[in-house]
Amino acid sequence: MRYAESSDLILRYGEPELLRLTDLTGSGVIDTAACDVVLDDASALIDGYLAGRYPLPLAHVPTALVPICCDIARQRLYGDQCPEQIAKRYDAALAFLKSVGKGELALGLAADGESLESQDLAQISSDGRVFGRDSGGFL
Repeated sequence: MRYAESSDLILRYGEPELLRLTDLTGSGVIDTAACDVVLDDASALIDGYLAGRYPLPLAHVPTALVPICCDIARQRLYGDQCPEQIAKRYDAALAFLKSVGKGELALGLAADGESLESQDLAQISSDGRVFGRDSGGFL
């Protein structure tokens, strides 16, 4: 299971950056195969951190994992030429995954990997209408 797609990388980091990182032949087109490889690698790394807490593959991809996967994949696209800010995002992604693996952070998934339904919902009740067009009152 992949936690992000090439379109997620393009949406987050822009076409010019991905073109610069993946178009090694000068074709002027983003190499989606190169994106897929780093996204697969990032997803495998994420699975390594999640394996102790959740059954894999997950039935539902938590939205929190999409940017984590993208940050890891982006760092891998840069390789040894990775700017400091991107390296910091990569380190933050790994720290997040370590916290999830230790149980310090949750992904909003049940032990079986299914999404949890929130039970902390607001409830509103009313005694009904006091004033209206037909009942007189202030109108």
